Amino acid sequence: MEADKIKDSIKRAAQDLFRKFGYHKTSVNEIAKRAKIAKATIYKYFDSKEHVLHTLLMDYIRVSVDDLILTNTPEMDEEAHLGNLIMKTCRLSYTVCNEFIGWDFIRESANSQDFLKNLSNELEDLLLASFTRITAIRKTDNYHQRMRFLIKCSKSIVFSFAFTSVSDSDVRKNFVSFQKEILPYLVKAAITI
Repeated sequence: MEADKIKDSIKRAAQDLFRKFGYHKTSVNEIAKRAKIAKATIYKYFDSKEHVLHTLLMDYIRVSVDDLILTNTPEMDEEAHLGNLIMKTCRLSYTVCNEFIGWDFIRESANSQDFLKNLSNELEDLLLASFTRITAIRKTDNYHQRMRFLIKCSKSIVFSFAFTSVSDSDVRKNFVSFQKEILPYLVKAAITI
């Protein structure tokens, strides 16, 4: 097998297992078995199971961010456009945690906090670059600071209710509440000069 095919096989196997059992309950041995390779081969391409997860998530996020930004409705006004992007981004972040990592691991593991912080920072940078490229908002001297403020606030709020929600229906209610009661004010604060 070529190197790219082996890496893709590892990533597909890991993605299937992470989605089915969560990150915490999936072992490197199980990934190797599913990919039909030796365990040592995984370490030839990835430093750790966490590195496999990080690669998967960044691949997924890059494609998803491009899709959500490029499929956004351009005829919306600036506030609606940015609010729509933020909601899609928040749902993307929640999906990443829900489908790939697993909330049990996030809530129980000390390592997950650092991992999520690094992932979150990379997501912010990716979103900021995408917003800058796509949005029609006036580019003032502090544009990047205001957009980073909007992304950080939104992300913090979404993760706080995701961590404290008991059920999926609670999460949905909190998303609706955030979208209707909080996000419009955050967007207005971010785009007002």
